[in-house]
Amino acid sequence: MLTLAFWSDTFERALRTFAQGMLGTVTAGGIGILDVDWGQAASIGGLAAAVSVLTSVVASGVGEKGSASFVD
Repeated sequence: MLTLAFWSDTFERALRTFAQGMLGTVTAGGIGILDVDWGQAASIGGLAAAVSVLTSVVASGVGEKGSASFVD
């Protein structure tokens, strides 16, 4: 968990999860791009990213050593 590779992998996963959370929020209501509450969308994306980081930290003790993945 203390390696650069672990944190790089964790950051990549969190960034992807953030984008997916925001995209889900923006498209779920079927509203126009100008009607989106961007603060709420960013908040949901941020929460999803935080959960992703915590999941990676937990996974560091389960899967391949130094990896943010649950599988080897």
